[in-house]
Amino acid sequence: MLPLDASVYVATETVDMRWSFDILAGLVRERLGEDPRSGDLFMFFGRRFDRAKILFFDKSGYALLYKRLDVGTFRLPEVIEPGASSVCIDPEELALLLEGLELPTDAPARSRRRKTH
Repeated sequence: MLPLDASVYVATETVDMRWSFDILAGLVRERLGEDPRSGDLFMFFGRRFDRAKILFFDKSGYALLYKRLDVGTFRLPEVIEPGASSVCIDPEELALLLEGLELPTDAPARSRRRKTH
């Protein structure tokens, strides 16, 4: 169900895991400076990093994947640039994250700064 050719943006700030489609789409626009209907994947973590949500638009509407790890926590990708609002990772790195594994340290994370108005 997840598009394999989409860019994956991981938000660097945690969110309230009670938030759903519309609020997360607003965060994508306001905090990440991206278009939530672009077909890209937008990943958010809860404050304890044991839960993650991925928001994406599949041409017929928003879809939301929600995962809670039974053991351990998700590992946020290393942010290259101070103040970055998101880190862009590839689909293979996303698969590792969803398994609760750490990303390789030699993987070049691509950070995105928050756009200012």
